[in-house]
Amino acid sequence: RNMETSQTHSSESMSKDLSELMKEATKEVHEQAENTPFMKNFQKGQVSLHEFKLVTASLYFIYSALEEEIERNKNNPVYAPVYFPAELHRKAALEKDLEYFYGSNWRREIPCPEATQKYVERLHNVGKNYPELLVAHAYTRYLGDLSGGQVLKKIAQKALQLPSTGEGLAFFTFDGVSNATKFKQLYRSRMNALEMDLATKKRVLEEAKKAFVLNIQVFEALQELVSEGQENSHPVQSKAELRARNINKSYEHGPGKESERTNRRHTDTMLAAPLVRWILALSFLATTVAVGLFAM
Repeated sequence: RNMETSQTHSSESMSKDLSELMKEATKEVHEQAENTPFMKNFQKGQVSLHEFKLVTASLYFIYSALEEEIERNKNNPVYAPVYFPAELHRKAALEKDLEYFYGSNWRREIPCPEATQKYVERLHNVGKNYPELLVAHAYTRYLGDLSGGQVLKKIAQKALQLPSTGEGLAFFTFDGVSNATKFKQLYRSRMNALEMDLATKKRVLEEAKKAFVLNIQVFEALQELVSEGQENSHPVQSKAELRARNINKSYEHGPGKESERTNRRHTDTMLAAPLVRWILALSFLATTVAVGLFAM
C-alpha cells in the first residue's frame, strides 16, 4: 500500500507543467551556484576584460553545438514547438562579440578548455541520439540568458568600460524579443505542451540538472587549471600567446639569450594571473546561470 501511495504521489507530481518541474528539479544545484562568491563579486563589477573574453569564447563553443543540434531537430515533434531561432539563438551574437574582442582572426585565437569540450560533446550526443532531451538544455540556457541578461549587460558594460553603443555585448541583446516576460510565458506554454510520457519527463528533468552541472564544471575546471599554474602549456592560453613563446624560443641559442629569458619570465608573469582575479572573472558564467534561472 505504501508503494502504491508513493507511485500515486509521483504521478501527481509529474502531472505538473514541465517548466515548473524543471525549476523544482534544478533548485538545489541553483542554490549551490547562488551561494558561491562568483555572483556577488560579479555584481560588484569585479571582472577583468581578459577573463571576460575567455568566458565569451567558451559560450561560443557551447552555443554553436546547441544550435547545430537544434537545427538538426527543428522539425522533430520533440523539439519543434520550442524552435525560436530569430528570438533566441546566440551564436551569431557571440561571433560579433568575439570579433570585437579578438579581431578578424578570432576563430584562430579563442581557446576551448576541456570542460567546455565535454559540454559540447554532451550537446551533440543528445541532439543526435536523444533529441527529446534537447529541450532541457535549451530551456536552461536560453531562458536563463533572457532573464538575467539585462542585469549582467549593465554590470559588464560599466565594469569593462565597453561602448554605450553595445559593442562586445551582443550576447546579452535579444533584438527578436520585444517583451521578455510575454515571450517567456509563450515559451513555457509551448514547452509544457510537448508530448512525453512519465519516463521521458523524468529523463528530461535529469538532463536539466546535468546541464546545470556542466555549466558549473566549465568554470570550476578553469579555476583548477589556473591554480595549477599556466607555465606548462596551459590549455586555456590563446594561440597568440603560444606563438609569442615560440618566437622567443627560436632565439634561445642566439646572442640575445639573456634578454629572451627576461622576456619569457615577464610573459609567464603576465599569464599567471592571480587566482583571485580568475575567481572574480569566472563569476560571469556562474552569474549568467544563477541569476537567469532565479528569474525563470
